Amino acid sequence: MSRHLALLRGVNLGKRQVKSADLKAAFEAMGFANVKTLLASGNVLFDAEKPDRAAIEAALEQRFGFDVGTILRSHEQLAAMVAAKPFGARVEDHDTKLYVTFIEDQNARSLPMPCAVARDFEVVHLTDGEIYIVAHRLPNGRFGEGMDQIWKHFGKKRLWTSRNWNTVIKAAA
Repeated sequence: MSRHLALLRGVNLGKRQVKSADLKAAFEAMGFANVKTLLASGNVLFDAEKPDRAAIEAALEQRFGFDVGTILRSHEQLAAMVAAKPFGARVEDHDTKLYVTFIEDQNARSLPMPCAVARDFEVVHLTDGEIYIVAHRLPNGRFGEGMDQIWKHFGKKRLWTSRNWNTVIKAAA
């Protein structure tokens, strides 16, 4: 068995609320071992031979009553992401956040480059399945409002979800 991370799209946003204990129980009911939720934003670590994304999505929809898009990454993939240091020497601080957008169909490189909005955000690295983004604090206090152009590029035709880089580091650990 190997360790995996399920990144659930749109969980705990609006009316799509799922308690961590319920999410853990759902994955255990699917037969996964060593299940642990990470933060309250739809991240589930678990052990399995070869998890089936479609089966996970179907079980979550049946249990919670709404579609839950799921992206899977193995522990090995997460560890390689962190080891690659895609943000270079950049670090998060009060005015800078680091994000990763995960693309399920491994089509991240279809994003037109360069992709940035001055003093808002910049895509600093692409792989087949991930987009690495540095977002800057705007005068209104928010981060990377222009990043929606990335998500519009992928639209509703593709499954994608974003996480803070610190979440990825925690999951890889």
